Amino acid sequence: MGVGGCLALPWRCLVVLCLRLLFLVPAGVPVRSGDATFPKAMDNVTVRQGESATLRCSVDNRVTRVAWLNRSSILYAGNDKWCLDPRVVLLANTKTQYSIQIQDVDVYDEGPYTCSVQTDNHPKTSRVHLIVQVSPKITEISSDISINEGGNVSLTCIATGRPDPTITWRHISPKAVGFISEDEYLEITGITREQSGEYECSASNDVAAPVVQRVKVTVNYPPYISDAKSTGVPVGQKGILLCEASAVPSADFQWYKDDKRLAEGQKGLKVENKAFFSRLTFFNVSEQDYGNYTCVASNQLGNTNASMILYGPGAVHDGNNGAWRRGSCAWLLALPLAQLARQF
Repeated sequence: MGVGGCLALPWRCLVVLCLRLLFLVPAGVPVRSGDATFPKAMDNVTVRQGESATLRCSVDNRVTRVAWLNRSSILYAGNDKWCLDPRVVLLANTKTQYSIQIQDVDVYDEGPYTCSVQTDNHPKTSRVHLIVQVSPKITEISSDISINEGGNVSLTCIATGRPDPTITWRHISPKAVGFISEDEYLEITGITREQSGEYECSASNDVAAPVVQRVKVTVNYPPYISDAKSTGVPVGQKGILLCEASAVPSADFQWYKDDKRLAEGQKGLKVENKAFFSRLTFFNVSEQDYGNYTCVASNQLGNTNASMILYGPGAVHDGNNGAWRRGSCAWLLALPLAQLARQF
């Protein structure tokens, strides 16, 4: 409910009725703003919600009575306040200006206000329109979402404000390709893992700084092993096989030697699983440790595996198919044969 209203006393309301009849333009006479003589008020007054609006009306010494009205309700008549709203105050009542102020303006105060004066001849009016601007506010936004790769995503961002705010979406990611949508709704068809991350909704209308909120989009996909390398380690030394995998949710890792699964805590071995890699550590490599190892990475969307070899010095292995063999040991036989020759 806007400013206005008369005091709830019968004689007061009777006076208000008389004032309305006195100040309002007679039937058939148009109300004009910017009369060549007076009164003269501003055409429009624009303020932000919560600020104060000052309504000024220029007059001269021919004026005998003056009043400010909000639609059909008298706010002030001369120095007398006729509205109940404490936010409306009289600023000036001089021979040249008649002004009021509406404090802590809200949207329901928006609308036409009339400065009405009475001269010796006849009443005149001038109208000013109060425009209330409102900072943007996001009233509804999608919740964080988790979706499998290849699915479709629909994000919603609803905002209010005066004037109506402009809404934009952008992808917050170092790998983002500048995906922007100037709409309340953001549709992504066949989403990929590169499109995961945070999406920012911004609402702006130049009344105040834009307001922003973010939605996190998680894209699930099966594991993909990005690194699994064979390693050469001498007997008695520490050896490590590393298996790196990308997956959402994070992958579970398992290690196998040939067809036998390696258990955590097995003597001389340590399996260390993290979100994106698994490390198989041999604390004291023996001949029996050499061979082919398989890393299996899995989550609820699928699994994958990669093979790698732990080999010793002199072993020759094929990095493509995992085949390996021992190098020649002929030099080991040379020493005993030479010693036998010296005996004869």
